[in-house]
Amino acid sequence: MLIWICVDSKDETDAKITKVMDAKYWALIEFDKGVAKGTTFYDNREDYKDWVDFIIMKDKYESYMEFMNEGMMVLVVREEKSIEDIIEAFKFKELDEVGF
Repeated sequence: MLIWICVDSKDETDAKITKVMDAKYWALIEFDKGVAKGTTFYDNREDYKDWVDFIIMKDKYESYMEFMNEGMMVLVVREEKSIEDIIEAFKFKELDEVGF
């Protein structure tokens, strides 16, 4: 499965989640069988055209309908900031689901 995270840097170890409107880069994480297999950074989300399963957002008050309309499940972090911490929380289902 594939997961989007908006981040402030292309450095996988130092990148921090940002709000969608503040995203400098889009990290696309390939997640398979409980393990992050790799991270690819994009300057714009539109640079990747295929299906993405999830987007993980920084704030539940951000506009998320666009992502839901594209068929993505929208999750929100609690206190996690780094890609590693977010993926760890994702693995253990510690992120909050956004819905209507």
